[in-house]
Amino acid sequence: MSTADNQQVETLYASAPKIYPREVSGVFARLRVAAVWLLLGAYYLVPWLRWDDRQAVLFDLPARQFHIFGLTFWPQDFLFMAWLLIMAALTLFFVTALAGRLWCGYACPQTVWTEAFLWMERITEGPRAKRMKLDAAPWSRDKLLRKSAKQVLWVSFALFTGFTFVGYFTPIMELAGKIATFSTGPWETFWVLFYGFATYGNAGYLREQVCLYMCPYARFQSAMFDRDTLIIGYDESRGEPRGGRRRDEDPKARGLGDCIDCTLCVQVCPTGIDIRQGLQYECIACAACIDACDSVMDKMNYPRGLIRYSTQNAIEGKPSRTLRPRTLIYAGLLLALFAAFAWSIANRSAVEIDVIRDRNALYREVPGGFIENVYMLRVLNKQQNEQSFVISTSDLPEAQIDIGVATLTLAPGEIRAVPARLRVARGALEEGSYDVVVEVSSSTDPTVSARQRTRFFMPES
Repeated sequence: MSTADNQQVETLYASAPKIYPREVSGVFARLRVAAVWLLLGAYYLVPWLRWDDRQAVLFDLPARQFHIFGLTFWPQDFLFMAWLLIMAALTLFFVTALAGRLWCGYACPQTVWTEAFLWMERITEGPRAKRMKLDAAPWSRDKLLRKSAKQVLWVSFALFTGFTFVGYFTPIMELAGKIATFSTGPWETFWVLFYGFATYGNAGYLREQVCLYMCPYARFQSAMFDRDTLIIGYDESRGEPRGGRRRDEDPKARGLGDCIDCTLCVQVCPTGIDIRQGLQYECIACAACIDACDSVMDKMNYPRGLIRYSTQNAIEGKPSRTLRPRTLIYAGLLLALFAAFAWSIANRSAVEIDVIRDRNALYREVPGGFIENVYMLRVLNKQQNEQSFVISTSDLPEAQIDIGVATLTLAPGEIRAVPARLRVARGALEEGSYDVVVEVSSSTDPTVSARQRTRFFMPES
């Protein structure tokens, strides 16, 4: 036998066995079910809501309008989007520092849709033991029917998810009519199928693999944890040494801890970890192991909490502080950002003006003894009805502005660029540049206005 025959081939990838999470009941299980119903209900229901004869939430990309109930945002309002993303990131940091991966266990889309797909799997294939037996069994009529029924539910639900997703960008009633008559456009068809396929693959097959290998959050969560972060922990001092025993047997007489080594905490875990080995990055804080362990403790007449939400310091019997400088700073920043964001939205102007100077010439002389600066004004009507606007100046009383018309009438959402000439009589000002404010205001409602500062250049007299 050659040396090459004796060499052991080592692979860098091992196929992960399929995880069959066991059903569990308890306080945290009910909270997860409530979260799934609430979040999926909101996702599927919101596109059907109406507001002022239009879809309540609609991101109309062709018209560059983003309707969110009573508010309409434009591309010029991108600052609010960036602001919102910053607040979302800071909220995630705050929640993680305070309560660990609470987002992952209850609100992450991967968790929510996976839970829905698991429900459909249990309906068609039965509980955990039956599913494992079914997968191991050879193909039969019963297996084919159950697997087919599951696929019908999965595919239908995934396609409806893709349809709803596109319904946030195309009016959903219009989209439903197009689908009914097979007249959807190429992009609408693509995104319905793509988002449906992504849901089907991620929630139906990848499941915990997304959390373990694809999601970056699990990798950098340790940077946001400390010993006072609430985590799901196993009380090793109370549970060890573990071992089986009769219900009426005193564990101390046998030198045992409270853990009976039933492995239910492992069987209910959606990522297949053993929480008794300590906190691991695979843990998504769904608390299924807490419900399972508490039910066993109840049957054994032991106190609950062998596995519980706690801090590392508390589990080790050390002083623990939930409210500490890190969480207080996060909370303070979030309150300030949310307050400023709400104030900015409430006081957002319904009109916008952008003043652009003519770069070809700083100034020019015109008949009548005037010095003229030329600008381009871009005016946006952010309201949902037609408005007439008046253009004026301030901070430079000597200036006269001319846009060619007395009032500028704009349709809802219309942006119009108009040339403007700003004139000052020669000799009225000394040589130099002067601040001037160009203001646009509604002719019917003076509170609807916007201003922008620019410069006026005056030559030597």
